[in-house]
Amino acid sequence: MVSRLKEVARALSAVLVAALIRPAFAETPTLVIGAVVSQTGAHAAAAAEYQKGLMLWRDEVNAAGGLLGRDVELRILDDGSEAVRAGSAYAELIAAGAEVLIGPYGSAATLTAAAEAERARRVLLNAAGPSSQVHKRSPRYVFQTLAPYSAYADGPLALAREAGLDSLFILARDDAGSREMGEAAQAEARAMGFREVQLEIYSGGTVDFLPQLYKAMAIQAQGWLAFCEARDAADMVKTLKRQGYVPKMLYARASAEPRFIALVGQDAEHVLGAREYDPRFPTAGNAAFAQAYRAKWSAAPGALAAAAYAAGTVLVQAVRRAGTTEAQKLRGALAELQTETVLGRYRVDASGAQLGIKPAVVQITKGQPLTMWPSPWAGERSVLPFTPWAERQLLR
Repeated sequence: MVSRLKEVARALSAVLVAALIRPAFAETPTLVIGAVVSQTGAHAAAAAEYQKGLMLWRDEVNAAGGLLGRDVELRILDDGSEAVRAGSAYAELIAAGAEVLIGPYGSAATLTAAAEAERARRVLLNAAGPSSQVHKRSPRYVFQTLAPYSAYADGPLALAREAGLDSLFILARDDAGSREMGEAAQAEARAMGFREVQLEIYSGGTVDFLPQLYKAMAIQAQGWLAFCEARDAADMVKTLKRQGYVPKMLYARASAEPRFIALVGQDAEHVLGAREYDPRFPTAGNAAFAQAYRAKWSAAPGALAAAAYAAGTVLVQAVRRAGTTEAQKLRGALAELQTETVLGRYRVDASGAQLGIKPAVVQITKGQPLTMWPSPWAGERSVLPFTPWAERQLLR
């Protein structure tokens, strides 16, 4: 009887010890990252690339051992391409245990997402909302990881100053993003001391830019800077050529797009434009990212894929620096962090708005957009002077 009691006691002891030590060996919970990506509706096609960038980042982080010893679980909800649904979607992610958030596609959706992140005191990386409106009220938990609209002015103005221009005619299409770019360019140009700076907002239905050309001629503008779409840029070039107008510098933001070159052919030569991302950019980790993206998705990454991946890169560095995903410590790390990404150097101001990442400036040369700014990316290349229309020769 005594022997039987001893056996029962040993068994109970073993069960008790197992119960006590099991938590120490229990599987570590995953680190849940929440994101809202338009999977249906008008933005679905564009946002699909954004989601692929996030998924590649997640796979690479987990293959390298995760974050803080935890596998990353990426939970994605669909806002149906409706900005008003983004806030409730992020609230759902937070309620389900998302510790950190990555913003949705588009500035309007990011605004509603930011409001929810602030309410819940949860860090949100603004990876695809370039408007300054997102950071206008200085949110405490929202950090931008892509170039803001205002940064589109930096490159062309730097090149204009370098070329010795002192008068600029700036055009902006009448939409929120283009207006923000144009207004930033006007303010920055005046701060830089350009003698004459005029901003013209034009309707999206404009096809003949002769009235705008007369205004540019009236101030003897040496530089024509347009924040526009590809079709607008093509119509501008047609107007300028028809009137024989030859600025010292012609910049049209969308001129790097294939559609612009298709619309004007060889008249695209020497036009400057913006490029947010290129797989050939000499940014940190870009070659490896582009190779991995091609291997996984059988296509070259675009700007949205790079934006998603850059946000992930920043998150990894901030979490490692903070040693936790606790919101207060993580936001402190993100506010102080400076790190390189495939889009450029991450650095933010007190509102969380991006300061370091800026779009490159390219020039159409023999039908190809070649990087001219930042100058370290251009290598031995320099901006070619704008050749008068009558002196141009056919490319062969």
